[in-house]
Amino acid sequence: MWKIKDLPINGRAVLAPMAGITTLSYRNFYKPFGVALSYTEMVSDMGLIHNNSITYTYLESSHLDHPLAIQLFGGSKETLVEAIKIIENGNYNYDVLDINLGCPVPKVTKAGAGSAWLKRPKELFDAMEAVVKASTKPVTAKIRLGWDVSTINFLEVIEGLEKAGVAMIALHLRTRAELYSGKVDYEIARDLGRKMRVPLVISGDIYSLDQAISAIEITGASAVMLARGAMGNPHLVKQIDHYYKTGERLAEATLAEQISYMRTYAKMLVEQKGEQTAVKMLRGILPKFLNHYPFMKEYKMILVNKIVTYADIESVLNQIEVEHLNKTIKI
Repeated sequence: MWKIKDLPINGRAVLAPMAGITTLSYRNFYKPFGVALSYTEMVSDMGLIHNNSITYTYLESSHLDHPLAIQLFGGSKETLVEAIKIIENGNYNYDVLDINLGCPVPKVTKAGAGSAWLKRPKELFDAMEAVVKASTKPVTAKIRLGWDVSTINFLEVIEGLEKAGVAMIALHLRTRAELYSGKVDYEIARDLGRKMRVPLVISGDIYSLDQAISAIEITGASAVMLARGAMGNPHLVKQIDHYYKTGERLAEATLAEQISYMRTYAKMLVEQKGEQTAVKMLRGILPKFLNHYPFMKEYKMILVNKIVTYADIESVLNQIEVEHLNKTIKI
């Protein structure tokens, strides 16, 4: 167990914030697998300030959805502080306020938000000090190595954030310029977590239990943050959580288990978003549950291109069960 300020975090698997992915139903679905900390989708400070109805839906939570971090992004100290006041006056149920300092997407960085903050550290530290003062919840931050390979400044940024009062830092081991390409190198952050004054969570290319173990051992991080590596593979969360609590390695999920997970998650998202919206979202997520299993290409293509209703999803899953579950198929 480790702590974000006084908040206990019981586990090593952190579910990363992902726009369009980490809905309330996604977080509720993943939580029982052993998620130690969850994040909302990215919440725009200007969306809150201008009373955007969709932005406010990102703040929804449930009794199961804890500990929960609201991830806020914005390009100025003043708008971030104003957004914090809106969140606090709204009586939302959350445990941590996270500031996104790592998003590499141009529409975010063009507004001076996300990883664009890494280009102006002095302004960043002043803003984060104000954010910490404005928030009644512990403040954390998610950063990258730097803006590009010529301006890698994560050590300077971490030191400044610690001085500003940030209670935990998640580090994605790529620069803004790299986006999500290439392989990360844990060695660049060797022993970093053992030297920091606050907990470190490490992010980037965590697709397996062995990668999670390596990341934690090399960097000294308190936990790993799971994003693309856990999409369609909730069993990875379970493997990490179980290993660090018992020392045992769980086998990979069977295809039968994956089908069961797909059905459960799809129903949960339909209940939250409605069938039409949910099915559109599921086209991009459900096929990932079938990655690494043989003979699944045809079904993945159907899920991407042809499903319109939940009944269509059931039809695909039933077909897989009939045609393939008489075999023992594992990742």
